[in-house]
Order: sequence, then structure tokens, then C-alpha cells
Amino acid sequence: MGLANGELYDTIGATYTLTRRTEPRIAARLWAALGDAQTVLNVGAGTGSYEPPDRHIVAVEPSMLMRSQRVPDAAPCLAGSAENLPFDDQSFDAAMAFSTIHHWQDPFAGLREMRRVARRVVVFTFDTSDPSQFWLTRDYLPEVADLRACRVLASLTELARAIGARMEPVPIPWDCADGFFEAYWRRPEAYLDENVRRGISVWTAVGRDAEERAVHSLRNDLASGRWAERNRDLVDLDAAELGARLLVA
Repeated sequence: MGLANGELYDTIGATYTLTRRTEPRIAARLWAALGDAQTVLNVGAGTGSYEPPDRHIVAVEPSMLMRSQRVPDAAPCLAGSAENLPFDDQSFDAAMAFSTIHHWQDPFAGLREMRRVARRVVVFTFDTSDPSQFWLTRDYLPEVADLRACRVLASLTELARAIGARMEPVPIPWDCADGFFEAYWRRPEAYLDENVRRGISVWTAVGRDAEERAVHSLRNDLASGRWAERNRDLVDLDAAELGARLLVA
């Protein structure tokens, strides 16, 4: 998506803690998948919002800005990338990664490194092979499909196969506390908020022109009732299937 992981989050990370908080229902799924692991490596750790509080954590994060926003009592965090983890084989009970592999220069290499240093691997990511599953991409931001078509993430099945992982669907709750790209699927007005968008890497990736056009169109459709008419089937849903997956190996 143009910038390396560290550079991207040095760019977008300034407002990250305003909108990117731990969603407890997703965290519970991730932590359960860690099983009885007591030592956990968090790769692409960001501010550490999904690090389980009852395990011994070591974090790796390339962005200096993101590392600086970790709370004072957070787990130790090293500067580094997924593709070259500075640890011996099988150093950890488990390795986790949350919503980060789409930024890695080589997701296959990063996942293999996680498999090398840990006995269990748990990754939260999205299957983006069907851009029509989310109204924001389908109706307002087709550029996302073009961006992701060029990335390895279009073949999530191949990524899972590379480390022998199973894929588990993760429904996104309508009131998701973590403001990632798909989080506001039942709260479309949120995408009109500049602070919300700045905490989502997709908007930086598509560029300012595409962002302004999408926001303008969405604002008009909300005002006219067109968005509500197009998406009336979402109103009564408590959670939605939007491609969120746990890879567990």
C-alpha cells in the first residue's frame, strides 16, 4: 500500500488511540485461540490493545510513533519487522498478530517466522477477496478492491495453508469498539468523522481524492435516505460477516 508498515503508522498513528480500542468480544476469541500459552509474542503490536493481560508478552513493532503510545506498564516492545524476528526457534508458546499482516512486505515470510519462533500462531485478519461484502467498498470506495487485488491477502487461503492454519470466521459486532475499516458497518455516519478515518490505513492508501469523493457521496446518501434504503437489511443485525478471520495454527 505504498508505505512500509513502520512508515505508514508513523503517518497515521497520531490519532490511533482515539478510535482504535480493544473490542472485548473479538479479544475473547483471540485469547481463547491462544489456548494455555503463557509466553506470547505480539507481532506488529502497535499500541498493544489486544495483548492478553494474564500472559507474559513480548512485542515487536516497526513504528516508533506506535511504540511511543504504548502505556507505561505495557509489555516490552522491540523495534523490528515480522519477516525477521530476532528470536530463537520455538522461543514462545504462541505468537499473535492483530490486523497487521496486510501491511507486511512479505506476509508469507512473516507468518513463517511466527511459526518458527512459536508453537502456536494466532492471527486476526480479513478475507478481502469479495469487495462486494461491505457496502463502503462496494458503493463508495472501489479503489480498495484495486489496492487489495495487488496484495497477497487476496489469497488468504494460501496464507493459511503456508503455516497449516485453520480459518475461523469472526462476526463484527454492530457497536465494535475498535475502529478498523469495517467496524462502523451499521454506523455509517462515523466515516464522515476525520478522526475516525485517520485511524484507518485504507484511507491513506487510496489517497485524498478518492477519500473526499467517497465521503461526499456517503454524506449525500445519508441525507437523502439512499444509504438507508440500500442497506435496510443491516438495521436489525447485531453482528455482521465481513470477512474477519482468525488463522490458528
